[in-house]
Amino acid sequence: MAANPRTFADVQKTVLSSHKESTSEDKMSFYDSWSELYEQLQRLGFCNFHGVDGSAGMLELARSKTVYQTLQKSMLDTDSLPAHSDSYDVVVIVGALSEGQVPHSILPELLRVTKPGGFICMTTRSNTSNQLYKEQLQTVIEEMEQKRLWERVRVQEIEHWEKATSVHEAEQTTEYISGIIYVHRKSKSQDKNDN
Repeated sequence: MAANPRTFADVQKTVLSSHKESTSEDKMSFYDSWSELYEQLQRLGFCNFHGVDGSAGMLELARSKTVYQTLQKSMLDTDSLPAHSDSYDVVVIVGALSEGQVPHSILPELLRVTKPGGFICMTTRSNTSNQLYKEQLQTVIEEMEQKRLWERVRVQEIEHWEKATSVHEAEQTTEYISGIIYVHRKSKSQDKNDN
């Protein structure tokens, strides 16, 4: 594999440009430009999965790998997930639950498409600019737990989640920001009206 000629400063500038106030179309243009870096889950042994992304470039690259059974374009800030209720054993959303990206209001949709007894895996960042979003996300998660729509399987804080894109986002002793992984299991029996 050839070395990436971009420096951290180049990456930082690009990532920061996508997190400024911008439209959904601006953000998708940003992710289209990064589509060649999209990691394939097939290397981890997944053989039967479906993909949803707002970026046509990401979907096109994923399509070229012939790994997915279906790929669909959907903006998770405005669209419902393009799947039937109770469809998936596992639903994963990584790197999208943060300020200015996918709203925390998507959680009931993630639950809706997960089979009873299935798992939902989510991540968010703990950086300074994402604190309000993280608090709101955790409130929705806890409300869904209290309603017994799902149960907490694991919540894991990761100290060095990703490299900070600005000095004020870095932790005091490191240039990284922390993050959280949430794993929940959908209740096996629930009133469909609660979703």
